[in-house]
Order: sequence, then structure tokens, then C-alpha cells
Amino acid sequence: MMPWKQIDSIFFDMDGTLLDLNFDNHFWQEFVPLRYAQSRGLSPAAAKQELVPRFKAMEGRIEWYCLDYWSEVLALDIAGLKSEVAGLISMLPHVGEFLEAARNQGKRLVLVTNAHPKSLSLKLEKTCLHEFFDVIVSSHQFGLPKENPAFWPQLQNLEPFQPHRTALIDDSLAVLRSAKAYGFAHLYAIRKPDSRQAVRAIDEFTAIEDLRELMPKPA
Repeated sequence: MMPWKQIDSIFFDMDGTLLDLNFDNHFWQEFVPLRYAQSRGLSPAAAKQELVPRFKAMEGRIEWYCLDYWSEVLALDIAGLKSEVAGLISMLPHVGEFLEAARNQGKRLVLVTNAHPKSLSLKLEKTCLHEFFDVIVSSHQFGLPKENPAFWPQLQNLEPFQPHRTALIDDSLAVLRSAKAYGFAHLYAIRKPDSRQAVRAIDEFTAIEDLRELMPKPA
């Protein structure tokens, strides 16, 4: 499905695209509420009732992805808590195989993530993903998430690319919409970002269950 000869660079999201989103879902939906409950003398259910709308209110903003922000407002060491459950960090199926194949095709590989630098560092340490990439960019460098249309010009200043010759693979439809508006010609959505959840139905973009579906055909 990927027209390899028409593509110079491939931009990859990290969480839910290369790494199993189960880690982040478990962390924010279960582990943080549990620790918040313990710190406040609340039941886990009461903690979730309080936290869910607070999390929801920050979706699409850089604060949602900022560990320092949540550490301050929740009075918890969020980066430290992530380290406690780092054993759950894992790659999705066929990721290494695909990245190696893309390198062998001579493509420039760029990791473009909304992950906070502390989270990014932890995940790279656990997976060694950095070994595959020419450049790794966190949106926190610009103070803008990828959902924000102003993100892409900032990225282009740092990492020159031609949108019509660049592929973006991401599990976020909001990010893919933002990239489409910027002129990206090759957009791919991940239908199963969390290995423990059902496959998503996506009609808006070319959607794949895992990266094996985009592998280049053997010569």
C-alpha cells in the first residue's frame, strides 16, 4: 500500500504506533488514579471520578503530554511512577522488521512524538528504538503538540521535508488530520494501537493493523 518510490522520509509516531499503547493506557487510567487515591485517602473509584475530567480537559494540548505539568498539579512524581511500571513498555508487532526494511530502502526515518522528554528517554532506554532513527523530535521542543497546525512549520524548520514526499504513520486521527491540512500526501493510521483492545474501525485514512501491511515488496 505504501508507494515507496514516491517517498523520501517516513515520520513515525511512537506511542500506539511503534510502542504498545497498553503501557500508557494502564498508566493513566489505572496506576496514576491508584497512586493519587493513596496520596489523598480516596478510593480508586473516587480518584478516577476526579481525574478523568481533568485529563479530558487537557486533550490536544501540550500539557496533556507534559509529565512536569501533571507532577505539579497532582503532587505526584509522574516520571518516577512511569519508571515503576516500565516493565510494561514493549514494541508492537513487526516494528523492528519494518524499520529495518525502511532503512534498507534508503528512507530517512524520523521519530516525531508528543511524548515528554522524560518519558521518551525511558522508552528509548527500554526498547533501543533510537538505533533506527536519523532524527528524534519531541513536540515539547516547540511547546506545541502535533495536533496543532503550527507544529508542522516548526518541525520543517528543524527537519526539512517535502510534505508530498513524506509519509506519516500515527495512531491519532487528530494528528493525521493536522498533517493532511499541511499537505502530507501519504498518511497511515494504526487500527490496533493497544494490544489489549479491539481493532478500531477507521475509514478516514488508509488504516493498518500493524506495520507488516506496509512492508516493501521483495525485489
